[in-house]
Amino acid sequence: MNNNHNEPATETIAETENFLAWRVEEPDGEATYHIEVNNVTVHFFEEEWQEFLTLVRNLK
Repeated sequence: MNNNHNEPATETIAETENFLAWRVEEPDGEATYHIEVNNVTVHFFEEEWQEFLTLVRNLK
């Protein structure tokens, strides 16, 4: 969690040795989600995040 009042609040959702997922509460109140894989970060808005979770749940 970020304690700097000038920075958006962040929350780590999940983390492994190679991957990191976190959520950011943006200043406008909207949440964005981020997946970090090595040096690549993918950014999602709420609707996209929900669709991504559906995709991951369907992976076999």
